[in-house]
Amino acid sequence: MEQSFLAYLRGRTRSLPSVAVGIGDDAAVLDFPINGQPTAVANEPGSGVLQQVACTDQIIDGVDFCSESQPLASIGYKSIAINLSDIAAMGATPTAALVTLALPAHNATEIAGEVYEGILEACGQFGVAIAGGDLSTYDGPLSINVTLLGTVTDPWLRSGAKEGDAIFVTGSLGGSLAGRHLRPIPRIELATRLRQIATVNAAIDISDGFSLDLDRMLAASRVGAELDIENIPISEAAQEMSQTSGRTPLEHAWSDGEDFELIFTVGESDAIKLEQLSADELTTAITRVGTVVGRTGLWKRVPGSKLQRVFPQGYVHGETDE
Repeated sequence: MEQSFLAYLRGRTRSLPSVAVGIGDDAAVLDFPINGQPTAVANEPGSGVLQQVACTDQIIDGVDFCSESQPLASIGYKSIAINLSDIAAMGATPTAALVTLALPAHNATEIAGEVYEGILEACGQFGVAIAGGDLSTYDGPLSINVTLLGTVTDPWLRSGAKEGDAIFVTGSLGGSLAGRHLRPIPRIELATRLRQIATVNAAIDISDGFSLDLDRMLAASRVGAELDIENIPISEAAQEMSQTSGRTPLEHAWSDGEDFELIFTVGESDAIKLEQLSADELTTAITRVGTVVGRTGLWKRVPGSKLQRVFPQGYVHGETDE
């Protein structure tokens, strides 16, 4: 449902004023006007002009978290961290957040206070100001909506991957529902470091599953990928979950989602440079998992130099099991 609705919305909004980068990327990019005139166009590489980045995400009790069994402070932390992950995927620097809480009428003040402890923790950790927001109470579940603002020069877009690029992923994947999804580590520091040492051609954060989000980035770039499946970094949580889930650790890493790691592509010379650096030098581990190719789709390298088509899996908004 989500992707089809976004396609519909892009068509319906064509007659409205536009922004530099709108619907369909990890965040929107807006030009700062000078005397009413835009300063740059975001998809013009190398413009070197400062631009505004904005993203928003909503999490709802019973869908994205469970307030009865999970700490409210961790839920608040997550609401900021998942937006920071989108900012990182644009190669941007976060600046300020607008926070809206829809609170159950019973115990509203206590719930708000506990949620905000996590929000304040995340904002303090990443230097984000709380610029405002809204509070309301109603007869319904806790819902948290965060709009995060940032700044960027030459934003990373999903549509910039080039044939021959190396594909990297940060951290390790799978098993986030074991608890990591409540306290993800947005890769803001890594994005800053990468800007100092490499040219990132395309990037996306992993919210709905490694393979699904990789496929979305490649589709936006109108390319495909040859993957070294055995190189996909698998988390300890995915290993543990596989013992009872009936799925392999790789299947968890391939499609679990809510990892909030980054997938990004760079040219071969930058790839070699990055592989010579330690995790400490980069702020986190990165792993090369494949190469961008002109043929669309995801392809797995198998013995004998053959390629086998593999298909993306993950969480698709609006789909239910029946």
